[in-house]
Amino acid sequence: ISAYGAHNQRSHISIETTLLAEMTIEELIAIAERNASCEVYGLLKRSDEKYVTERAYDNPKFVEDLVRDVALALNREPRVGAYIVEAENFESIHNHSAFARIVRAGTAVC
Repeated sequence: ISAYGAHNQRSHISIETTLLAEMTIEELIAIAERNASCEVYGLLKRSDEKYVTERAYDNPKFVEDLVRDVALALNREPRVGAYIVEAENFESIHNHSAFARIVRAGTAVC
């Protein structure tokens, strides 16, 4: 249904962090989601699916882009100390996945 001839990847991202001040899990999730190719929805109408798919194609993210962008957002957050950000993209047409990891040292990550 997309106007683009491309394949999709699903991503899994993990953030481990040492917080210097209170921060909710929802705030960390929002950082991860804001830096993805586009939003993820549990249920979509067909016309909305086309919009979301094309929006993701207009903002492509390789796995290394995703961890870098999340890390940059965490660097701007004064409540975050050390962190480990990992992401894996599950390929839809290749027989391998892609993985990236970035670490900011400091106070030990629990």
